[in-house]
Amino acid sequence: MLYPLKFKPIFKDKIWGGQKIRTLLKKDFSPLPNCGESWELSGVEGDVSVAVNGILAGNSLNELVEIYMGELVGDKVYEKFGVEFPLLIKYIDASDKLSIQVHPNDELAKERHNAYGKTEMWYVVQADKGAELISGFDKTIDQKTYLHHLENKSLKSILNNVKVKPGDVFFIPAGRVHAIGGGILLAEIQQTSDVTYRIYDWDRLDDKCQPRELHTELALEAIDYKGKEEFQREFKPRINEPMTLAHCDYFTTNILEFDKIVEKDYSTVDSFVIYMCLSGSITVSGKDFEKVNVKEGETILIPAIFDEITLTPKGKSKILEIYIS
Repeated sequence: MLYPLKFKPIFKDKIWGGQKIRTLLKKDFSPLPNCGESWELSGVEGDVSVAVNGILAGNSLNELVEIYMGELVGDKVYEKFGVEFPLLIKYIDASDKLSIQVHPNDELAKERHNAYGKTEMWYVVQADKGAELISGFDKTIDQKTYLHHLENKSLKSILNNVKVKPGDVFFIPAGRVHAIGGGILLAEIQQTSDVTYRIYDWDRLDDKCQPRELHTELALEAIDYKGKEEFQREFKPRINEPMTLAHCDYFTTNILEFDKIVEKDYSTVDSFVIYMCLSGSITVSGKDFEKVNVKEGETILIPAIFDEITLTPKGKSKILEIYIS
């Protein structure tokens, strides 16, 4: 019998990681000294999430998809992706700035790596004063101009630098050059892919005093050289009403800030649903399963078989709602 599933976070030690996943999201990533990423839900080979609640605890996400197929992920999703879970859900804590990077699209990733491309989105959970990130070029350029600035270490001067605050939303399609700046904690929703081309790493050295690998040639064909186009998603949050933050072929993400019971009807959605609890806490209930509590920083997977879900907040709470449409 399926029910809403929680999974054990997979913590990633990163050179730029910090402490906010522990201090703000209340996750214990010991014995790591710092943590750059908490993978909340992953089907990535070698890093597959494992269920931690109920009778299915101990089963991996891919095992559960193999057993329950469309009942868990939706018939259309299973037909397209099989046992591979199509999304990677994570939190990122950038204590220091990340490298400037780009991801290939599906076609290029398939040709080069037999993998999916990576389109993603960011929701800024917390940002220190003055924190900024990079999303695309500030104007349309050509490859020659790009290489000139890359070789002269002046790439940042032609990129779109944006100061950020909590609640900001960025959609990053495959091909867009981007980087998360220091002092930012964000939620990331992306295609299941770990293919990243590192363009520039600020001349940083790793723990062995060596520069990290760059992927200059691989990135050239992957980059979209057009100037900024809707680099930031604007929306006006409304209490007790879901607002769409991103909608594309790979995922739909809504935000819901609410302080009263909300009834959800997913009868027209042939997909699993994911809730990321950003603040407060909620209770998820339905007629065919026992209610499950979800607190701030936790993520839960609602199987596709459940059409009617009741969300009960404890005080004012905020969640991201993610599915494939």
